[in-house]
Amino acid sequence: MRSFGYTIADSPAEAVRIAASTPGSAFVAGGTELLNLMRDGAQAHDHLIDVNHLDLGGIAAGPGRLRLGASARMRQVAEHATVRREFPVLSEALLASASPQIRNMASIGGNLLQRTRCGYFRDAGSPCDKRTPGSGCPAIAGHNRGHAILGGGDRCIATHPSDLAVALTALDATVHLLGPEGARAVPIAEFYLLPGATPERETAMRPGELITWVDVPRTTLAGRSRYLKLRDRATFEFAVVSVAAALRMRGRVVRDVRLAFGGVGTRPWRDAGVEAALRGRPLTRQAIAEAGRLLVRDAAPREGNRFKVELVQRALASILDDLGGLR
Repeated sequence: MRSFGYTIADSPAEAVRIAASTPGSAFVAGGTELLNLMRDGAQAHDHLIDVNHLDLGGIAAGPGRLRLGASARMRQVAEHATVRREFPVLSEALLASASPQIRNMASIGGNLLQRTRCGYFRDAGSPCDKRTPGSGCPAIAGHNRGHAILGGGDRCIATHPSDLAVALTALDATVHLLGPEGARAVPIAEFYLLPGATPERETAMRPGELITWVDVPRTTLAGRSRYLKLRDRATFEFAVVSVAAALRMRGRVVRDVRLAFGGVGTRPWRDAGVEAALRGRPLTRQAIAEAGRLLVRDAAPREGNRFKVELVQRALASILDDLGGLR
């Protein structure tokens, strides 16, 4: 890892100002992701701006919304009483992430900006269109067990690794940003980008922007929510397939439902058509199976990840069985 400059910012405005005036800079909080990327040679920065001293670590449950500061630690959010009671899917997603030691250090903003765990991206000696545009995607014909079956193309099939991002996608969260042009809010449905022709551009963030906080609507739907993560080992492992679900019922009829999926898409995956197929109908195993088939209608599996087509349908059935009381 090459040498770099280091500045501790005193305010969000100062952090953004330093970033705008310092080429090759990046923000750092917990550092559990960024420093590993720099060691691996997957990213290089000339200057790091420490945002740990900014007033962005709060967790506030206000009227109509839960606000998570970007510098709040994963453990703090996961164990917060309101989060556990009213947003169980968020707590479960965070507790299923990484290890206790990393959850003590890693920030909410940093978690949302994780880069893919694709081995070709992390290996500086391999070609990768996400790391070096135009160099190709060896995962398409290579080792692709952990890669996406939805939202990919001929440039990239890497999945986004954040469990929290999947849960926030199911709950219609909004990401708040501060940059050289001022503050703005981006719905999380628009925050993550499909790879398309520019796989190196993963989010809607503009140069020099800083995540300041995340707002989550405070609804009865969020109170009946769960996160299911299927992985190769029980701890410190990324999802092979995951599902975040929130459900509101009247009797046996689905009044409202939110679903988001991890491990299968090039971004946290949400399909409005799947939710619409369940809404307004009795929650039966037949209805769930139909929704599962709809989810994978456009799947493009590769040799190594073909099993995900069936696995994600089974995961959807399992979580809705639990939430809907079908077991």
